[in-house]
Amino acid sequence: MRSLLQNRIITAFPKGNRCPVHMQYRSYSSGLDPRHRAQAKIAHIDSSRPFSPALVDTFQRRHDYLRISLTERCNLRCFYCMPSEGVELSPKDHILSDDEVIRLATLFVKSGVRKIRLTGGEPTVRKGLSDIIRRLNELRSFGLTSIGMTSNGLALHRRLPQYVENGLTHLNLSLDTLDPFKFEIMTRRPGHDAVLRSLDTALSCSDLQSVKLNVVVVKGLNDSEVFDFIELAKEKDISVRFIEFMPFTGNKWDKAKMVPSWQLLKDISERYPNITRAPDELNDTARSWKIPGHRGSIGFISSMSDHFCSSCNRLRLTADGMIKVCLFDAKEISLRDAVRTGASDDEVLKLIGRAVLGKQEKHAGMEDIDVATNRPMILIGGHDFKYPKSDSLPSTTIPRPNLCLGTLRANSNKKPVHYQHRRSSSTAGSTPRLTHIDETGRPAMVDVNEKQPSKRLATASGRITIPKVAYDLVTSCRSHHQTNPRENDTVQKAKEKARDKGDVLTVAQLAAIMGCKRTSDLIPLCHPLTLSHIGVTLTVESSKPENPENCQYSIRCSATVSCEGKTGVEMEALTAVSVGLLTVWDMLKAVAGKEMTIGDIIVTHKAGGKSGDFVRESVFKS
Repeated sequence: MRSLLQNRIITAFPKGNRCPVHMQYRSYSSGLDPRHRAQAKIAHIDSSRPFSPALVDTFQRRHDYLRISLTERCNLRCFYCMPSEGVELSPKDHILSDDEVIRLATLFVKSGVRKIRLTGGEPTVRKGLSDIIRRLNELRSFGLTSIGMTSNGLALHRRLPQYVENGLTHLNLSLDTLDPFKFEIMTRRPGHDAVLRSLDTALSCSDLQSVKLNVVVVKGLNDSEVFDFIELAKEKDISVRFIEFMPFTGNKWDKAKMVPSWQLLKDISERYPNITRAPDELNDTARSWKIPGHRGSIGFISSMSDHFCSSCNRLRLTADGMIKVCLFDAKEISLRDAVRTGASDDEVLKLIGRAVLGKQEKHAGMEDIDVATNRPMILIGGHDFKYPKSDSLPSTTIPRPNLCLGTLRANSNKKPVHYQHRRSSSTAGSTPRLTHIDETGRPAMVDVNEKQPSKRLATASGRITIPKVAYDLVTSCRSHHQTNPRENDTVQKAKEKARDKGDVLTVAQLAAIMGCKRTSDLIPLCHPLTLSHIGVTLTVESSKPENPENCQYSIRCSATVSCEGKTGVEMEALTAVSVGLLTVWDMLKAVAGKEMTIGDIIVTHKAGGKSGDFVRESVFKS
């Protein structure tokens, strides 16, 4: 039996391929919106405050909402936002300073922006955030009405009251699961309890005008929790917004993983047949719904299946000072370079106007969105790309050197440009070149896309020299801890402290294996690899010279690592050895901290890969 809601929809709309609830979902963005009231509101705003033509595009969309990324850094590693291999962060001096952020924000507000939202990365990791909010709050005299922030909530609950006191009015918290274990899978970090504390703190701040929960829904991962989030909105005065999984560079987007908003709404309406459409704010990205008896509401952000481009009023300022007119458009213009080369406000506003005029009527369909040249989500703001030249944007009229009008693949039929150094040739006269440096001299990961997986193996070794007291401690049987009467109290206490940490060689072996598996997290430009085997051995050594007083003691660590992949495992083997030896040092520092030295860390054997195999003949001097 059909619900009353479905019967009303079937009567009101013609038949088609879409489900009835989807038809109703779309209808509120077209036929049933309060058009006359919106037009009257716009006319009233026009008459009361000036609006710069620089913020109006060729489709007459007025851009009064600015999202400012304050940092590229984040204390989580959500898979849909950050590539698994990580991202290259911009140099610190490329990031907008506080004064530059405020100057650009002031220019936007004086030109007609009414809302500002602070984003990242994670904005709370930016030093001085509270002061930035306070300074933005001073722009209310120029027409600013709202200061919002989107945060993962990990480090927010203690600082939020200060942010609100300084002028924060709206908060969006990102939380994709109510399961702590699944949270660590999706974010690659712990911290679920901290986010819930931040949510409770936000709801207790009476001066916050709204608290919203952003939930990216991924099929097969957290789509089964949709009703749990709806129940959360039953007891709490929040808006839970279900967001379609969107494609960005490196997030392994798959159409099959995306749950269309209309499908969610259909499933929800079957359980809650009395669900009703709620009024939205003008230009709101989410279509909101209310369930009778629930304090909060739910909403859907359907950027992929039912985009809202026709009413888009958003501009984005990245952490490194680029203006982006669309989340899915790779074209960018540097406002930072203009500001730093002495451009006046009028000249910067002309740049903004050029960017806004280049905004398309709508972004591409989900099958054609450009993820090859657009930034990863974490870097909207981020990363100073080296862009191919393009004629899609007119050149600036400001007579200043090196003013960046960087554009990325403006024409869809142009192939993206990849920059990488080739392996240095062995021919005479060739110049050796670093493989991890791009054409501009900046760090870059080696592109291994064209390589075929093959068996790789590497062995590395190193040693730590130790004094006799440490040697005796390591080699003595742990069941015999007799006191040596010739040792003073200080040495005896130091030995006991070292013993309390556990068996030196066993702990160091485990640490080496764990460190090996985290190599790509520790070494910025290493590719993450699925390792087949890690073998670590630690051997206690002593030389036997003719004079016993000249005897030398050491612990040698050797690690052999193998995998089947596109790149070698030498770094993994070296990391294992380094971490193992550092752990030995830490375990023995109570008795020998001033006398130990670590050295001779080298690759002794390598097999597989284009450069061939090798074995180092002599490793350690006897």
